[in-house]
Amino acid sequence: MNPLPTKQRVRESFDRAAASYDAAAVLQRQVCELLLAGLELPIDSGPAILDAGCGTGYGARLLRSRWPTAHLTVADFAPAMLDLARDAADACFAADIEMLPFSNQRFDAWWSSLTIQWCATDTVFAEAARVLRPQGRLAVSTLGPGTFHELRAAFSKVDRYRHTLPFSEPTAIGEALRGAGFSAIALRREALTLHYPDLKTLLRAVKAIGANAVGEGARSGMMGRNAWQALEAAYEAQRTPEGLPATYDVILAYAEK
Repeated sequence: MNPLPTKQRVRESFDRAAASYDAAAVLQRQVCELLLAGLELPIDSGPAILDAGCGTGYGARLLRSRWPTAHLTVADFAPAMLDLARDAADACFAADIEMLPFSNQRFDAWWSSLTIQWCATDTVFAEAARVLRPQGRLAVSTLGPGTFHELRAAFSKVDRYRHTLPFSEPTAIGEALRGAGFSAIALRREALTLHYPDLKTLLRAVKAIGANAVGEGARSGMMGRNAWQALEAAYEAQRTPEGLPATYDVILAYAEK
């Protein structure tokens, strides 16, 4: 059984979220900036960079600001997202990052921020290694198992369905990179917490970035009134002075081919 949601469902979710994504993607922007801060390229000018799973192009625009003369290629499998990213890139491809439409050794750098949690990690990193040139650099961010721990704790009082993706441990990311042939692997982990005034606002924010497809084991129908009230009460027990917390367990990884 594959615990990840189907590609079609993820694509549809992100297509629907394209218009609302940038307004809601506060955490995603923070993570892009953290990932960029740790990326060094040995090329002074004109590196060929791939943004794999570019979304609306925020990461691509950051890369452009850091390397103005780069040849920047973006790829995403959600057409509505890709339409918003086109202006940030020199080349734009509708593509699944598990099966890239590029020749071997095409890029100097492969970048992907908060995308691989929807994918088969081993396959993604094998493709990254294939399209990178020797000594090419990889920079990737994803989410670890502490992500949304408050939400899981609240739902555990109500039902036994799965309400988040099966996020990977940092050690699993490192092992997958080594398995794909990468070296000089550096891993970093940070917890970032956003706060919301109430549970409905929190869940709407998750939906607005398209991150509401969780795969096998998810609830198939709507919650009843009693279950919703129990969920609200369980989450309210975790309220802080800033509001209801939603923690993201962010994993940043860098490597060299």
